[in-house]
Amino acid sequence: MPDPQGPFEKLLHYQTRAAEYEPGRGSGEMKRGEWVGVIFRMADARVTCGIDHVHQFLPLPPITPVPGTKPWLMGLANVRGELMTVIDLPGFLSGKSSTATGRSRLLAATLRDRPLGLMVDEVFGQRHFVADDVGESTLAESSPLRPYVRQQRRSGKETWQELDLDILLRDPDFLNGAANREH
Repeated sequence: MPDPQGPFEKLLHYQTRAAEYEPGRGSGEMKRGEWVGVIFRMADARVTCGIDHVHQFLPLPPITPVPGTKPWLMGLANVRGELMTVIDLPGFLSGKSSTATGRSRLLAATLRDRPLGLMVDEVFGQRHFVADDVGESTLAESSPLRPYVRQQRRSGKETWQELDLDILLRDPDFLNGAANREH
């Protein structure tokens, strides 16, 4: 298409380009042999999860607690007009509530077509890993991350445990945020 001249032609040109856009192509295209993950920290653990599971990472919004829930279910937050369930991920894994700090972030994911925010201690950004630089996790069996981590990825001298969100989001304990009531 020739370069548009007038404002209407420019809008038509933009509309055509937008309709032809396919995610995963263009300048942000993933190269062959690459795996892309969001890298973050929970306590002393360096963790990554596939970018295909995390839509964005954002600062903690105001959170409204929900009565009758487990301590790791922090509550609900209004994120761009949608109610997002907010989970204290380190709190869920360890059984001890973690403290939100200025570095804490939400990893925005989806559970059953509903927005879900997983609070972590710190997000470092996105990392491209060489797909072949993956191995079996060396986490101790006693690590609370162990049931959700199958492998680890290396980048230079750093090792990142790969959190499998598919396993986490199917865990019956994770899916049941209701507090146990004693009668």
